[in-house]
Amino acid sequence: MNTPAINNNAVAATMPVLSGSLESYIQSVREIPVLLKSEEQALAVKLRDNDDLEAARQLIMHNLRFVIKVARGYSGYGLPLADLVQEGNVGLMKAVKRFDPEINVRLVSFAVHWIRAEIHEFILKNWKIVKVATTKAQRKLFFNLRSKKKRLAWMNQEEVTDIANDLGVTNKDVMEMEKRMSGQDIGFDLSSDTDEDNSYSPNQYLESEQVDDPSELLESSDWDSHTRSLFANAMSTLDERSKDILACRWLVDEKATLQDLAAKYDVSAERIRQIESNAIDKLKSAVVLAA
Repeated sequence: MNTPAINNNAVAATMPVLSGSLESYIQSVREIPVLLKSEEQALAVKLRDNDDLEAARQLIMHNLRFVIKVARGYSGYGLPLADLVQEGNVGLMKAVKRFDPEINVRLVSFAVHWIRAEIHEFILKNWKIVKVATTKAQRKLFFNLRSKKKRLAWMNQEEVTDIANDLGVTNKDVMEMEKRMSGQDIGFDLSSDTDEDNSYSPNQYLESEQVDDPSELLESSDWDSHTRSLFANAMSTLDERSKDILACRWLVDEKATLQDLAAKYDVSAERIRQIESNAIDKLKSAVVLAA
């Protein structure tokens, strides 16, 4: 398939920019309506057949809202959302350039891979810049922490120690990395040696039952990941004992009793209940403030 020669700089010059506040940008993007499938197909055909720059601009403009939704899923890496959105927009431009209107999928379904790929590359570069993983052991921790966790809940002290010993890092390194990597997992559909200009992964062409309204799927996914990120950040504000008590009481299959935790921390069951109640109040306050 021949891809049109889009001038990304020319297209970007007519798009909303992040020169002001992020909130203003998001508001302006939300005011741009989602295209109907028939409208999207017509624009894609114009772009493919006539190298129509205006058609490319329209396709990009009407899908910018989805870039914001995808970018929010990567907030757990400690990087500014505005930067993630900008990188995602570059991925959207690449997707528009390669989109084939003859295949019966919406642009956003195809573009998600390219948006994520650009954000992923940006995250890796910036983790190196801020020197979060400066040693071989820390880099190993960066890429292996999620797979070594035994459950989705916040780790207790024993689990932290086991992972630290296994990977040759300190307990503090493990806790810091877990806090900063609390966003959703990043997945790729193409291998690292794939030529992005000429190759496509099969899942980009799978039809969805929501093909006529892709915003619903992305909005649902975005809300879930955003909520998880808020909860993880709120948990990081608690002391270790409070986090462990909440995890044992609410985040595991076999929940501990107040008496079990009282014996563990050598305090009364009533004291455990007070700590649990105070921790829940702190979580609620932190989530409300961050929302």
